[in-house]
Amino acid sequence: MKKTLTICCLFFCLAGIAQSAKKNIAIIPEPVSVKQGEGVFKLPANLRIEAPSDPELVQVMATLKKHFSGTAGSSYTVSQQLPGADIRLVLNKTEDKSIGKEGYQLSVTTKNVVIKANEPAGLFYGVQTLLQLFPKEIESATKVAGVKWEAPVVEITDVPRFGWRGLMFDVVRHFFTKAEVKQFIDDMVRYKYNLLHLHLTDDEGWRLEIKGLPKLTEVGAWNVKKVGYFGTFSKPTPDEPKDFGGFYTQEDIKELVQYAKDRFVNILPEIDVPGHSLAAVVSYPELSCTPEANTYQVRSGEEIMDWSHGNPPTALVDNTLCPANEKVYEFLDKVMTQVAQLFPFEYIHVGGDECPKNYWAKSDAVKELMKREGLTHMEEVQSYFEKRLEKIVSSKGKKFLGWDEILEGGLAPGAAVMSWQGMKGGIKAAQMKHEVVMSPTTYAYLDYMQGDPIVEPRIYASLRLNKTYEFEPVPAEVDPKYIKGGQANLWTEQVYNMRHQQYMTWPRAFAISEILWSPKEKKNWEHFFGKVEQHFQRYDVADKKYAPSVYDPSFESSITSDGKLKIELGKEVASLDIHYSFDNSFPDNHYPVYSSALIAPKDAVMLKVVTYKDGKQKGRIIAMPLSELRARAEKKK
Repeated sequence: MKKTLTICCLFFCLAGIAQSAKKNIAIIPEPVSVKQGEGVFKLPANLRIEAPSDPELVQVMATLKKHFSGTAGSSYTVSQQLPGADIRLVLNKTEDKSIGKEGYQLSVTTKNVVIKANEPAGLFYGVQTLLQLFPKEIESATKVAGVKWEAPVVEITDVPRFGWRGLMFDVVRHFFTKAEVKQFIDDMVRYKYNLLHLHLTDDEGWRLEIKGLPKLTEVGAWNVKKVGYFGTFSKPTPDEPKDFGGFYTQEDIKELVQYAKDRFVNILPEIDVPGHSLAAVVSYPELSCTPEANTYQVRSGEEIMDWSHGNPPTALVDNTLCPANEKVYEFLDKVMTQVAQLFPFEYIHVGGDECPKNYWAKSDAVKELMKREGLTHMEEVQSYFEKRLEKIVSSKGKKFLGWDEILEGGLAPGAAVMSWQGMKGGIKAAQMKHEVVMSPTTYAYLDYMQGDPIVEPRIYASLRLNKTYEFEPVPAEVDPKYIKGGQANLWTEQVYNMRHQQYMTWPRAFAISEILWSPKEKKNWEHFFGKVEQHFQRYDVADKKYAPSVYDPSFESSITSDGKLKIELGKEVASLDIHYSFDNSFPDNHYPVYSSALIAPKDAVMLKVVTYKDGKQKGRIIAMPLSELRARAEKKK
């Protein structure tokens, strides 16, 4: 009996160890197939790598060297023929159609690692997965000693669900240098993104050198530096220096395009017209319908739109190009000619969003255009503009892509739509048999607050991690072949530097990467968040910033029938305990645990909360004034 009991205990102990080992596999995005075996591959002190000689593999090899030699400290030998190699990179001689151009097969045994792919991109993504199998210290920028550099034995087959896996980086509202854009690319490719959408022009700046139009960057790239809440800044005075901003030369762009290409990323340029064009109008006022445009200045964050009636807004200054002015189309032809030459990607994004039309309605030139072309309303005027622009873009050998407002008034024949106002624009375009990229505010806007406004950098909307993870790019009512994929967008009105960029991007970009790469049936919030927690640790090692907001509770307040303040606390992570106090002291895990709605004590002024998991503090201590909760409750009445 004792022997049987001992054997049972041993079995359960080993099973527990095996289960624990499996928990160490935390790959984001989730692969198509993961089959874990027994044992580990130990990184040797003298690492031998067999790899084909291919110029497209330069960055693949550089990544391996950086982490396995620079961080783990192994010596490094590479050859095309290396019997008994520790790591083998193999380009298939016969195409394996099951993994396509970006897929790979990764085999880790106790003896070696083999990554097979049809194309170099597949080997690159296989290497990203391999790195995630090693201890978190592999993310260090410097050499680390005293770590067991081991990866679990595993067989992985992987292929992306979508070909378009994008992140948009707004480099206009705040300018980011060439080096910072490279850093953004480095971060995104670790999670298998392959499309960088660069928002290059807007009211706050023109960031791209266009030869023959020097004022776009001499004037249009600079404004007055302001801090506070964007959109509420005071109007710059004449004596305030317009020295905040910057732009990319054409040589900079060529360098960025090559840097991205080396990492299997395409760059999508966006020239946002006809709205969002104040920087261009200030540079060349003759592009406007409005005579006083010659008195305008590049926006520094002051209010220029009235949004009280929704989208499109009412302009307080005319930030549009004039659709009735032939000089505008000559200007756009010159711009698109150079954009097409600089960016090899097949699409050019032309914006088209949030275009105010109240100044157009006052323009005699626009009225004459409408009469001549038989246009009956302003949406048709914008459609006229978009169709002419589509012909210009097509003449450069590029495909025309715009935000979903380009649907209004009629869509140009070859246009593709990026749907941002929810999914409805994408659904409509797909049903019209146009190509669609889904990028809805509902799930994919990274500039939104990640938690309660009391602790987050304040902006007009919120989007928590678990909501982002609910994103499904293919609606049931459309043919999937028209959905090219999706992307997340980081607008930077309130993002001044790269540390805050990282805070806003991660971990929500973890969620988007998994949605766009992994099979739909693999989606599982609990499993995903378990991986996120391990990647938080990897980011700690890499000294990268991320938002811990997922650990913070949400607040809902209401007023009871007898006038008392009722407070309900929510959480994204089920395993968290929320501890709280009303007595102005700082709660920890010895304080009461929230279990049901709270009634604020009569004379209390502050609710403080903090979350714990497994006895460790996870969330931030949040001090929530009861006056704030009461005001929110009153507002909902």
